[in-house]
Amino acid sequence: MIPVPSGVRVWLAVGHTDMRRGMNGLALQVQQVQQALGRDPHAGDLYVFRGRRGDLVKIVWHDGLGMSL
Repeated sequence: MIPVPSGVRVWLAVGHTDMRRGMNGLALQVQQVQQALGRDPHAGDLYVFRGRRGDLVKIVWHDGLGMSL
């Protein structure tokens, strides 16, 4: 289990995401959305994506050293 610091923002992706996407594909999606919002994608926030059926979840997090999936 990865400890997440308190005060971290959690961003939920609207709709469903292709669960075949890996860390790079999801990170690119996060980067595009965060640029539109004017935020830094490496700020340490959690980004949550769900599959079409809703039974799978992928979370992308940048901890200051690198991305984690």
